Amino acid sequence: MLKYKIAVASGKGGTGKTTVSVNLFYTLQKILNQKIQLVDCDVEEPNIHLFTKGILESTQDVIIKIPVIDKDKCVYCGDCAAACAYNAILFVKSISHIAVLEDLCHGCGACSYVCNQPDVIIEKNKKLGVVNSFVLPNGGELIEGKIEIGTALAVPVIGKTLKATDENSLRIIDAPPGTSCPVMETIKEADFIILVTEPTPFGLNDLKLMIGTIRKLGRKFGVVINRAGLGDGAIYEYLQNENIELLMEISFDKNLARIYSEGKIIVEEIPEMFEKYTLLFEKIKINLNEADSDC
Repeated sequence: MLKYKIAVASGKGGTGKTTVSVNLFYTLQKILNQKIQLVDCDVEEPNIHLFTKGILESTQDVIIKIPVIDKDKCVYCGDCAAACAYNAILFVKSISHIAVLEDLCHGCGACSYVCNQPDVIIEKNKKLGVVNSFVLPNGGELIEGKIEIGTALAVPVIGKTLKATDENSLRIIDAPPGTSCPVMETIKEADFIILVTEPTPFGLNDLKLMIGTIRKLGRKFGVVINRAGLGDGAIYEYLQNENIELLMEISFDKNLARIYSEGKIIVEEIPEMFEKYTLLFEKIKINLNEADSDC
């Protein structure tokens, strides 16, 4: 039984990352006889559920503890503010003012740890988001993270989403776009990372940023070029010069866009695309087998 964690990422939004995630998942559902999970870690705007049409099975809240300061008991020493790495405690000694900036608080508990005054700091729950589990019509499972509106802390929600997955399954993980902390939280333990890009100057620039990050993590990766035929050949030259494997190309095709916009699964509508995604997975397996043999 395969237990790969395959993350699908991109340096920028709109490259087709979710398209690749969903269609790879449906391809593997057909060719593998085992449990496969599709994981949506794009928690600020999860949309995989629009394609999978699953039934919601369970929901878990993602909670952190944030401090509440009793100003009547506080001696205004400022130790808690000094200990906060996220500048989430506003302290003005000259006017004996202290306040918790809840939107900045990461719930680390450092302020409570350093406070020497009894019962000055207590903690309350703050809901950051939810993790939803869906049962899919094809027998698979979708795990979806979703942050609360107005919440800036995506990382704890992503962490809880990944923990909700089954370690004995093969997981296809749709990462957020970009190269920021939420992306790193999603891909840091992936066995293989598919980078989806497009052959445009913006696509190449953001791909370079993503590859530089992944190389520092020491992860195996390869590139899928979406909208092939658009733009110029600079991205192909870059991949060749950097000895980076081109895993698959997806044509700049109006019919593919139409199928996607209708919420349909491309590999179920076009047999040639099913063959392409099957070959994509074979290339990933070769990369992972080579990684195992190098250990």
